[in-house]
Amino acid sequence: MANLKQIAAELSLSVTTVARALKDGPEVHPSTVARVKEVATRVGYVPNQHGRALKTGRTSTLTAVLPMETRDYLSDLAKLPLIEGMTMGARQAGYNLSIYSTTPDDDPVESVQRLLQARSADGLIITRMTSGDPRVKLLLDQRIPFVAFGRTDLDIAYPYVDIDNEQIAYDATRRLIDKGCRRIALQLLVQKDQASAVRLAGYRKAMAEAGIPIDQSLIGDGTFTMESSAAWFDRLLASADPPTGLACANELGLLGALHTLGKRGLEPGRDIHIVTRDNTRLARFLPAKIGVHSVDMADVGHKLVEVLVSRIANPLGPVETFLLKGEFDPGE
Repeated sequence: MANLKQIAAELSLSVTTVARALKDGPEVHPSTVARVKEVATRVGYVPNQHGRALKTGRTSTLTAVLPMETRDYLSDLAKLPLIEGMTMGARQAGYNLSIYSTTPDDDPVESVQRLLQARSADGLIITRMTSGDPRVKLLLDQRIPFVAFGRTDLDIAYPYVDIDNEQIAYDATRRLIDKGCRRIALQLLVQKDQASAVRLAGYRKAMAEAGIPIDQSLIGDGTFTMESSAAWFDRLLASADPPTGLACANELGLLGALHTLGKRGLEPGRDIHIVTRDNTRLARFLPAKIGVHSVDMADVGHKLVEVLVSRIANPLGPVETFLLKGEFDPGE
């Protein structure tokens, strides 16, 4: 593997000059910078990040902690545009992105502690926020730059980027009510997550405003894969008083619901009204009348990196927070 000494020897320059040229140092003549970079490209020089980390304490790496939703097929579909956005954002900021995947059985605090011990990243992106999430205080106490994808209910300032799930669920429920629905089913994801808690709050608010009592049997929570969504919705449709409206948690829950409707010969928009949140733009290509709240997850990923890089550069600066909205398409 080519190194600085080899480049320096070929150009009859000092190693220091070569190193500065590769960093576009203003003290190096532009023609020398061009010569050094040409040789570095030709010989395939790659900076030794480990060595640089030992010298500077910086790794030029950002790590995103992403828990697997389940071990089922396609359960993490929504993470693909999120990862794409984080990857592009990191690259534009001069960082590498690493993904630290955890299983549903892993303790989230222990996972973060392992990363802190490894010292393998300049900053962390944490996800799947819970009530009173202990990772926030841990990272603040350790003075580790981080940004959260989501919010927790701690009375403390910390950087986050979140999606307004409460407003999305409220708006979805109101739209279903306006369609004449009184029996509205609600899909939640993991019950202990703050995203599910605020989604439920939005649903309850809309139902209360319309004077419609809450039927707990219409509220489902869990890891809604296509299979589990289909089974849950099929049970609801088989009940004595089935739902006339459905607010889906995501596109996988939607696909499961549509599968069940097809098996029963029912049609969305005619026999039952559906509004879903869509993270992958998949729903807009389905031949069905479905209301869709689209969320640009690639933009979310890019914003997460932007906030984290700002935090790394200025740890004592203002704490940035962003609450992003979904865009509604009536699907008519």
